[in-house]
Amino acid sequence: MTRTFIAALLALAATSAMAQPTEFNEATVAQLQAQMAAGTLTSVKLTSFYLDRIQALDQNGPGVNSVLEVNPDALAMAQNADNLRARGKLLGPLHGIPVLLKDNIDTGDRMQTTAGSFALAGKTAIRDSTVAAKLRAGGAVILGKTNLSEWANFRSFFSTSGWSGRGGLTHNPYSLDRNACGSSSGSAAAAAANFAAISFGSETDGSIVCPANVNSVVGLKPTVGVTSRGGVVPISHTQDTVGPHARTVTDAAAALNVVASRTPDPRDPATSGVPLGWQGTGRTRPALPADYTAFVDPNGLAGAHVGVTRQGIDSAPPQVVAAFDSAIAAIQGAGA
Repeated sequence: MTRTFIAALLALAATSAMAQPTEFNEATVAQLQAQMAAGTLTSVKLTSFYLDRIQALDQNGPGVNSVLEVNPDALAMAQNADNLRARGKLLGPLHGIPVLLKDNIDTGDRMQTTAGSFALAGKTAIRDSTVAAKLRAGGAVILGKTNLSEWANFRSFFSTSGWSGRGGLTHNPYSLDRNACGSSSGSAAAAAANFAAISFGSETDGSIVCPANVNSVVGLKPTVGVTSRGGVVPISHTQDTVGPHARTVTDAAAALNVVASRTPDPRDPATSGVPLGWQGTGRTRPALPADYTAFVDPNGLAGAHVGVTRQGIDSAPPQVVAAFDSAIAAIQGAGA
């Protein structure tokens, strides 16, 4: 155990009182919605909790450094969600739920969209990205923007993963001296540290799934065209996609329900047909599912055959081997 890790644990303990109440830590979207439906929780209270937690543990304390800026209008959005709920009007599965967006996803508000670069510092978008617009229409509270590998790791072949000029280095909340991967570093780290119920990143090549892996959260990388890239800083029109980081598969599926482009978006041709131009044009995309959570099956591994290689594992430290074996046992226990 490193000194940095011990210091992080002490800092987390010392600042826990500032991050109260703690009953929302690790809560799922369904659990939060149930509390709001029962009247024991409001979106304003939940949003305030996350804002306090970001202040205590991300910007201060251990300094995860995953959030570049918070939305000055977040509490107003939360109050509006509460007002609608009081009138019996719910806009979707993320109604009143605070979410974070990677800083390459436009929001047409007072927050900047910079891709982590000083080249765009101070610049605000003239309108929402399609993803942000869908989140607003679905009643979500856009809490802030997350740090990333600058320009989504397109700054240089030699860039440090998780670092941006504007935000500095994102730290892995499980061990501050470990890499958070990228480019959606802040999105995954924030989800892992409970700074929002859901966060959204983008992927061109591993930028959702790699941070999900090392920060121990669920990362869902949708097929290109399932979510719109309209208003997202681009890298590759054949590979870019936007997807959620969450703490459960069900939460990730619920988030995808809100942002999926079920009708063509004129801002992104990929939403109207697949495959993309490099495999031909003119093909109509199949209809997207109405509810992705319907595919979440707790018995989904029953009868599955999973190949396991131990190359590079058995020579690892004992605690790594033990963790690997525990994971294999869990998969077997699920019926594989």
